Amino acid sequence: MAINPSIITRDLDKLAEKTGNIYESIHIVGQRAKQISSTMKEELNNKLSEFASTVDNLEEVFENKEQIEISRFYERMPKPSTLAMEEFLEQKVHFRMPEESTEG
Repeated sequence: MAINPSIITRDLDKLAEKTGNIYESIHIVGQRAKQISSTMKEELNNKLSEFASTVDNLEEVFENKEQIEISRFYERMPKPSTLAMEEFLEQKVHFRMPEESTEG
C-alpha cells in the first residue's frame, strides 16, 4: 500500500458524507487507528522478541544490525492514523451504528 506519510489537508465534507457527521467519522477513523496500532505493535514485539537475551552485553547491542533494521522499518512506516484515514476514504472500513432504542 503506497501511502504518503506526510501530513495533508483533508476535505471535511468528504469525511462527513460517509456517516452524516464529521465527529462520527473521526471517531471511526480513531478506532481503526487503534486497531492498526495494536497490530503493528504486536508484530514488532514478536519480531524483536527473537533477539531478546537475558544478559545485557553492550557489544551485542551495537552489533545487532538486524534488530536495528527491523526497528527502522517500523519507524518509516506511515502512522496508524494515516493508514486508517486512507482506509476510511477508500471505503475499506466497515462500521455500523448501534440501533437507537424506541422505549420511552
